[in-house]
Amino acid sequence: MTADKGHISIWFFIGGLLAVYGALILGAGIYQIRHPAPVELANLHAGVWWGALLLALGLFYLRAFRPR
Repeated sequence: MTADKGHISIWFFIGGLLAVYGALILGAGIYQIRHPAPVELANLHAGVWWGALLLALGLFYLRAFRPR
């Protein structure tokens, strides 16, 4: 799972992007818990679940493909 010496895997950067997007979506989802949108399925809090999933996946990729 590691890159050659002196090279950084593209998956490390993808993990960083997923973590950043996940944190942003999770933050927006938490904000929407206090200020719900007038839509039918707002009680499912999809932004919280989706943001947490992206953040967890991004942190996994950052750890798995970190440069050594």
